[in-house]
Amino acid sequence: MTTRRALLAGAGAIAAAGALPGAVSAQDDPRYSACALQLVCDAVNQDSTVEAARARMMASIARIGRQIATTKAFLRTFNGTELKLVCLPEYFLTGFPLRESREEWMAKAAIAMDGPEYEALGAIAQRFGVYIGGNLYETDPNFPELYFQANTLIAPTGDIVLRYRRMISLYTPTPYDVWDQYLDIYGYDAVFPVAQTEIGVIGSIASEEILYPEIARMQGLNGAEIFLHPTSEVGAPGLTVKDVAKRARAIENMAYVVSANSAEIIGTPVPAASTDAMSKIVDWNGRVLAEAESGESLNANAVIDLPELRATRSRTGMANLLTRLPLDAFEPAYADHRSAEPNAMAGRGMLSQPEALARQREVISRMRDQGVFQEP
Repeated sequence: MTTRRALLAGAGAIAAAGALPGAVSAQDDPRYSACALQLVCDAVNQDSTVEAARARMMASIARIGRQIATTKAFLRTFNGTELKLVCLPEYFLTGFPLRESREEWMAKAAIAMDGPEYEALGAIAQRFGVYIGGNLYETDPNFPELYFQANTLIAPTGDIVLRYRRMISLYTPTPYDVWDQYLDIYGYDAVFPVAQTEIGVIGSIASEEILYPEIARMQGLNGAEIFLHPTSEVGAPGLTVKDVAKRARAIENMAYVVSANSAEIIGTPVPAASTDAMSKIVDWNGRVLAEAESGESLNANAVIDLPELRATRSRTGMANLLTRLPLDAFEPAYADHRSAEPNAMAGRGMLSQPEALARQREVISRMRDQGVFQEP
């Protein structure tokens, strides 16, 4: 599917999503609580064997299950609404690779698409009747030499109803790195998917990708009303670039952003609290509805008012940003500019870090030739 056809098809999905009263819970009050659960990540970098790493992951899942149970009970008591959506941080079971080679990290930290870790998380979703979104490294039998960073959403049935694989990463393989084969296997609809659920149309953005408007826009044009944003980012007392972007993506796409950050990452040489705080829920006006300070916290919770969002999307006027996009006008600029070439890892396996940086230098050179960048 061409970019233009994808955008136009997605535009139709917006209207459909805005007119889906059946997607709202049948309860008298269709509102519900969502929580960006700010958790400590117990990293597997400290484990010398695959078996130890897997045991650590399962122990983390058990701890997270207890925290979700407590969060659900607390919110029911505190504001009288049911917790129905939980967002967990980026790579919440593993942390990120440090000294490990790509192959070592794949063996130690990347889980199978139908692995016991997903099964255990599904059991938690079933037990507490919540949707659980998060980000993990995972393998794919169709690409045995690679791993991906996957944002998944697990339904209260225990089933995975959304799998978005990070499209922009400097070092981790992405679908774009095996683009032709990926499209042959999964089709374009799997690249920027959304989940149609009874609590809304849900998309997911991976960590740093919040800085790229196109990632959110493609899901927004597929009808996303809520963006889950698993992240593991530097905490700061003031606005950061990612913090600004969370507000911008919510406003641009007239959607909620539920962004969960790591409380700490323990078990690595990196100072543990370098990633902390910043978890928040933002509404479609860019207002921060709730926010967590440092440490493990359920404080980034808020009531999701889906009927009001849908009413806002149905009104005429300048504020209805999604209906005013001149999509045809954007197509030539995207078509005429190339950055990274696709299929960089097709048939050859993962790029090393020096190879990834060399690829980026080629893009910088190409963008200078195109007049996008100027010589320093």
